[in-house]
Amino acid sequence: MKIIAITQARVGSNRLPAKVLKTIDGISILGLHIKRILKSKRISKLIVATTEEPEAIAICDICNDSNVGYYRGSMNDVLDRYYKAALPEKPDYVVRITSDCPLIDANLIDQIIDQAIANQIDYFSNGLVPCFPDGQDIEVFRFSALTKAWNEATLLSDREHVTPYIWRNSTFKGGNLFSSLNFGVQGDYSSVRMTLDEEQDLKVISSLIGKLGMEATWLDYANLYLNDKTVSNQNSHIIRNEGYLKSLDKD
Repeated sequence: MKIIAITQARVGSNRLPAKVLKTIDGISILGLHIKRILKSKRISKLIVATTEEPEAIAICDICNDSNVGYYRGSMNDVLDRYYKAALPEKPDYVVRITSDCPLIDANLIDQIIDQAIANQIDYFSNGLVPCFPDGQDIEVFRFSALTKAWNEATLLSDREHVTPYIWRNSTFKGGNLFSSLNFGVQGDYSSVRMTLDEEQDLKVISSLIGKLGMEATWLDYANLYLNDKTVSNQNSHIIRNEGYLKSLDKD
């Protein structure tokens, strides 16, 4: 069975320009993100889906240094970029992650992949019910589901955010086009923010790494965040999924 991971990365960002090129202790956010993903035992190949912006050459350079492939495509139609990055591989499943999640946990990725395969479903995610930290968002879906979304999705929010067409039309949400399940966790970590959208987020990620290093588990980072207000107070006011909400307004 062929399982590939595709992570989206671009230089342009309204809230924090060139955020994935920011560095912590000598490694870029994107470089750290890639390094942690590559610890996965279930992913056959990692591809960075970036844009045709001239500045994206810096992303390509990080990919080359990290020995991972990349695809350059549309800046705004990210669904098209994802699909065309995956198409030459003809995978059975695609794992979607985003490069503004530098502390993504490879063991968690593998657990979600295993459950998606065991349940033989089209879409499996830990985000249908948001109980995991923002920054540990993982989606696993059949390539056939991605293909159907690419062919049929028309809303701006569906094209810009890759998977809404799939999960909105899935059984978990009352739809009938795709079978789906949520990967849950004991407890609620949804208030934990370890993603990168604002300057304050970079300070939080730097604090987590400064205290625990770059190889800790998602749970170790989350517990530190919850128990140390000097960390969490830096970014706890930021709204989760603000980018998707803005896209819905444009629809």
